[in-house]
Amino acid sequence: MTASNAHSPLPFRRLATTRVCSLGLAIGLLAAAGSVTAATAIPSPASAAVVGNADPARQAVGALEISKIDFKRGDDGAGRLILRFNGKGAMPDLRNQGSSVIVDVGNAALPAALQRPLNVVDFATPVQRVDAHSAGAGSQLVLSTNGAFESLAYQTGDEYVVEIVPRTAQSAVGSTSPAAIAGGSAKVATAARAYSGRPVTFNFQDVPVRTVLQLIAEESNLNIVASDTVQGNVTLRLVNVPWDQALEIVLRAKGLDQRRDGGVVWVAPQPELAKFEQDKEDARIAIDNRVDLITDYVQINYHSASAIFKALTEAKGIGGSSGGGSGSSQQENGFLSPRGRLVADERTNTLMISDIPKKVAQMRELINVIDRPVDQVLIEGRIVIATDTFARDLGARFGVAGTRTGDRTQIIGGNIEDNVNIGNGDDRVLPGGLNVNMPAGSFTSGGVIPSLAYTLLGRNFNLDLELSALQEEGRGEVISNPRIITANQREGYIRQGKEIGYVTITGGTAGQAATPNVQFKDVLLELKVTPTITNDGRVFLNLNVKKDEVERYIELADYGTVPEISKREINTAVLVEDGQTVVIGGVYEFTDRSSVAKVPFLGDIPFLGNLFKKKGRLKDKAELLIFITPKILTVAKR
Repeated sequence: MTASNAHSPLPFRRLATTRVCSLGLAIGLLAAAGSVTAATAIPSPASAAVVGNADPARQAVGALEISKIDFKRGDDGAGRLILRFNGKGAMPDLRNQGSSVIVDVGNAALPAALQRPLNVVDFATPVQRVDAHSAGAGSQLVLSTNGAFESLAYQTGDEYVVEIVPRTAQSAVGSTSPAAIAGGSAKVATAARAYSGRPVTFNFQDVPVRTVLQLIAEESNLNIVASDTVQGNVTLRLVNVPWDQALEIVLRAKGLDQRRDGGVVWVAPQPELAKFEQDKEDARIAIDNRVDLITDYVQINYHSASAIFKALTEAKGIGGSSGGGSGSSQQENGFLSPRGRLVADERTNTLMISDIPKKVAQMRELINVIDRPVDQVLIEGRIVIATDTFARDLGARFGVAGTRTGDRTQIIGGNIEDNVNIGNGDDRVLPGGLNVNMPAGSFTSGGVIPSLAYTLLGRNFNLDLELSALQEEGRGEVISNPRIITANQREGYIRQGKEIGYVTITGGTAGQAATPNVQFKDVLLELKVTPTITNDGRVFLNLNVKKDEVERYIELADYGTVPEISKREINTAVLVEDGQTVVIGGVYEFTDRSSVAKVPFLGDIPFLGNLFKKKGRLKDKAELLIFITPKILTVAKR
C-alpha cells in the first residue's frame, strides 16, 4: 500500500507540534504585534511562468485580491507557486488532498483575467497543472501533482510562496499511523534538501519575525542574536521541515542573513552584515599598516632562490623583472602585505623578506613547504633483441656424355659446342659439361657447400653425378641495459653510441667541380625519462627509448659507402608500481620462405625428379622486447 501524500485527515492546524511554552510565548507576542509596523517585503525574482496581472484599476482601490500568479522551477526540481496580492492582510490556507495541493484564500478575490488553468509540465517538477478559480467571496488554487512530494509554504508582506518538493526517499511502507507518516516526511524533507536539523512544524499568520527566530532558537538549542534592525512580520506554514531549512526560509523571506560563531548565530539584514565585515577588514588593514616592519633571511637548501622568488611574486601574474629585485609590482601580491618586499640573492641562494611579523611568519612557513628534498627514482631499462634463423638448401648437378661411331656418329654432351668439336675432330674425347646444374646455395650463406659426387666412366660413355646440401641454424640475443637516476618530475636521459661518417657530394653542375662533404649520423642507445611519483607510491613514467644499429654499408661508385641504419624506438607513458618490471613494448617478426627451381616435367618424376630440381627453405624470427623497472629512492622529509 502506497503512503498518501496527505500527512493527516485532520485540519492542518492540528499538525502544529511546537511545545506549550513556545505557543504561549507566540500568543503573547502575537497580541503585542498589532502595534508593530511590518517591514517592506522584498520583491521575488522574475518568474519563469506568469499567468497574468490583474487590472491595475482594481488593484488601486477596492477589496483585497490576487494581483499576480507566478510559477517557476526551484532548487532540486521543486515547483514554486508565487501569489502576489494588491495589499497586505491575506490569509491563505494550504492543505493536501490526495495528489493535489489546494490553496484557499477566503479574504482575497480572484480577478477574471487570472481565472484560467496553467500547464506547467515543461518545468519538470511534481506540479503538472495549476487551476485558479473563484470560491465564493474568495479564491482557490488547485495544484495537480504527479509522484511523491512534500509541500511547504511561507508568506511575507503581500507575497505568498508555495513550494512542492519531490520526495527522494520512501516513507514507512505498510504503516499509515500519524507517527510513521511524520517520521517518513521528516526523512524525506531532510534528504530532499540535505538539511540536518530536527523537523519542526510552524503555522503562523502575521507573526513578528523576532518571535519566529526565538522559536527556532529553542528548537535548535542555538543562541540566536537578532539585530535591532530585524523588524516586520511573517506568515509561515511549514510541516515537518528541518529547523535549519526553516531558518533559511525566514531569512530569505525578510532579506536577512546569518553569521555563526560557535553556538551563537547573529541575524541581521544583509547590508548591515556586509558593512560590518567591510569595516572589520578596513580596521585590520589599518592596524597592519601601523605595525613596524621586520626583516628575515631564509636560506634555501634544496631549491633555487630565484625560482621561489618568481613563484611567489608572480602568483597573481605580477612580480619583479628579475630574480634579485623588488618593486611596486609586489604591492598586490597575495603572499605579502602592501608594504612587504621580497629579494632573492642568487650568490648565497637566500631570500630576504621585509614585512609585518604575521606575513613574515606565513612566508617562512610557505617556503619551508616548498624548500625540501624530493624523492628520486632509479629507472632500469632492458632492451632484448632475440633472433632465430633456419636455412636449408638441397641441389644436384649431373652430366651424361657418350659417343657412338658407326654408319652415323651419335654424341651426348652437356652443350652443343662440345658436341660440335667432337664431331669435327679426329680425337674422339668424350664431351664435357653438365646436363643439369642446380647446386645448393639459394638461402644459405656458407662459403663451401658440402657435396657428394659420383663418376662412372666407360669407353664411349661417362656419367657425373653431384648432390649438394647445406643447412644453417642461428640463434642470437642482444641485451642492452641502460640505467639512470633522476629526481621526481625532472627529465633525465642517458645515451651511448657513435657517429657514423659518410660522404655527400655537392655541386658538379654547370662546369663546377663536385665537392665531397663528410657528414655524420648518430647511432645511439638512448633512454630518456621523466618520472612522477604519485601519492599512493606508484611511478608515472614518460618514456622515450631508442636503439639504433648499423645494418650494413652500401657501396656507391666513386662516392664511398653509405650506412644503412636499423632504428628501434618507443615513446610512451606508463604507470608502474614501485619495483615492478613491465614490458612497455615489443615487436615480433616471423619470415617463412621456400623456393623450388626445377626442370619442367622431369622435376616432377617421383624420386628421380630430385635430380632435376633445387629446393630451399628459410625461416627467420626476430623479437624486440623493452622492459622498464622503476625504483623509488626516498630522500624527502616525511
